[in-house]
Amino acid sequence: MPIAFRLPHRLASWMGAALLLTGCAAQAPAPTLAPPIAYPDSTRQRVLRIAVEEWREWGGIVVEDAQPRPASTGPGQESSLTNFPRVLAYWRAVEGEAGARAAIDRNRNRYTTILAHPGAPGELWGEPAWSAAFISFVMRNAGVDQREFPSSAAHAFYIDGMLADAAAFPAQAPFLPRDIGAYAPQPGDLVCADRSRRPLAGWQDRLPERGEFRPMHCDIVVSVAPGVVEAIGGNIADAVTLSRFPADASGRLLPRPAGHPAWFAVFENRLGRLPPFGQPAALPMAGLGSRGAPS
Repeated sequence: MPIAFRLPHRLASWMGAALLLTGCAAQAPAPTLAPPIAYPDSTRQRVLRIAVEEWREWGGIVVEDAQPRPASTGPGQESSLTNFPRVLAYWRAVEGEAGARAAIDRNRNRYTTILAHPGAPGELWGEPAWSAAFISFVMRNAGVDQREFPSSAAHAFYIDGMLADAAAFPAQAPFLPRDIGAYAPQPGDLVCADRSRRPLAGWQDRLPERGEFRPMHCDIVVSVAPGVVEAIGGNIADAVTLSRFPADASGRLLPRPAGHPAWFAVFENRLGRLPPFGQPAALPMAGLGSRGAPS
């Protein structure tokens, strides 16, 4: 005969409350993202200075985007023992991200093996691609916090973060998306291209697929002149490289040659240009609301 028992009234009440709280917690809304903070112009200047210093340390390589690039004939500069610590530093800027720690460990092991056995097979930093880690390194070392620039080993994911801020806080977001055909890049901006087989026509097309990986590449604009935009990026020709991109008379980027990743966005860098440090340019930004703003 089963024995029936009853919980003491206080214990039963406590367990009921706990279950109720657990259920409420499971349905609680996600915390609201705090508005981004403003940065002084010295932060923008550090972004430019760090990018240029890294480029110079890699040998000051310059490529003309409109000209064919020579085919690779062997391991690039990234595989040099001298450059191992440089790329390691870039990866440290994103080491909290899934997969980054494993990439660091694999290449540390290769480095250790090559030191012990010169000529051993295997190229340092031959994988994975480190161009997004380089951009993240520059931003983090310039003092831009994770909140304002969500470092990532994938360009697509820090772009998603910038788009989310632009939608939620258009007056305060440190980076705003701009249309390639309507905006002339300025020093500090990010110029971004889609490397996929079916590239995005514009940044608005990224909104419905946010959170999904897409192969992309961004460079940091360091100089502009009539007919040309100069920008520094990582993992180009297996190094940190300055690319010269053709522009029109107004400074807007021209379409890239066949076989090159297609432009889809410029992200205006407003570090040092938001109150109380400055006033942003009065430029329209259509598309976030009409295409489905990030949540």
